[in-house]
Amino acid sequence: MRRPSGLTAYAFLYLAFLYLPVLFLPLFSFNSGTIVAFPIKGWTLDWYRQLGAQDTLIQALANSLMVGMVSALMSTAMGLFAARAYTRYRFQGSAASEGLVMLPLVVPGIIVASSMLVLFISLGLKPSLTAVILGHTFLALPFAVSILKSAFDDFDVSLEEAARDLGSGVIETFWRVTLPVIAPGIVASILVTFTVSFDEFVLAFFLSGNRPTLPVYIWSQIRFPAKLPNTLALGSLLLLASILLLVVAEYFRRRATKSRV
Repeated sequence: MRRPSGLTAYAFLYLAFLYLPVLFLPLFSFNSGTIVAFPIKGWTLDWYRQLGAQDTLIQALANSLMVGMVSALMSTAMGLFAARAYTRYRFQGSAASEGLVMLPLVVPGIIVASSMLVLFISLGLKPSLTAVILGHTFLALPFAVSILKSAFDDFDVSLEEAARDLGSGVIETFWRVTLPVIAPGIVASILVTFTVSFDEFVLAFFLSGNRPTLPVYIWSQIRFPAKLPNTLALGSLLLLASILLLVVAEYFRRRATKSRV
């Protein structure tokens, strides 16, 4: 059955509307001029070479990497047990609790950030990278639960039952039987939640204090026209890194799906 030509044209226009502006980011990052406008004056790699000499940028990158890794591990660990509970057991309030876990996906980020700032200050926790980690873990948890629920959905429970019949305890069964089967889903969850944390701006802006993450650093630089070319180069590298992480995460998610077929 042939697809309507109008539908194909609409799909191309829709994709162009979404991604064409993003493609201008790496294009202008090679522009030798400091003004983002056509025509491009010339081509250069100078803006990329200058990135390594900026100590503040390197520190912000290190902050983002640390926050992203810790947040990804924490959200995936909590999401692992939550996903197992939601797929294995039926208990009173399970739907409500799952809805609460998914709530960060629909609550405006500015509301979450301001609420967390007030809560942390009232508890004696000043804006810091620790506060950012807690905020990003809360934000990334729904993504972890969704991915890991998919990994658990069609898991053959008889494998666990067979292991217990052979004398394995609950922990040993989970470690030697369940975990290897859902490992691709765990890897996918870590990669996706790391990407969510690494790219997040609003919570980091409110909670980072005097130790900014990379998105906060980029925002502080983009206000100055002279620093815009460096920001475009940095943004292009981040765009490439995010795409690679999501491609790898999708690969492991598909592996998890195939292992259940």
